[in-house]
Amino acid sequence: DGGRSSYRGLLEVAKGAHGSKSKVVCDALLLDPDSRSDTYPTIRIGEDDVDVGHEATVSKVGEEQLFYLQSHGIDEEEASKLIVNGFIEPIVKELPMEYAVEMNRLIELQMEGSIG
Repeated sequence: DGGRSSYRGLLEVAKGAHGSKSKVVCDALLLDPDSRSDTYPTIRIGEDDVDVGHEATVSKVGEEQLFYLQSHGIDEEEASKLIVNGFIEPIVKELPMEYAVEMNRLIELQMEGSIG
């Protein structure tokens, strides 16, 4: 409970890097009302001919999501796990298999003590 994350991202395009493209994305999922996430993106551009951007989203496990899953016979703990797994899935699928398995295992262990 009460976790906090901070993300400081720096995107720098040096002079002479014509036609550069980049995007920085930071997404956070809050699991309890006392948690927070702070993002501090910084972009430094030394050229005019570039396409760069940044975005950040902070969301929480929604009551509607939990209600929907619980109305289909899934208990709150399992519903929360499903929501978290759906959130991290785009990251996990890009990892080598052994890292993906380990990441999922660590998240499940962490959630066992934080839900309920």
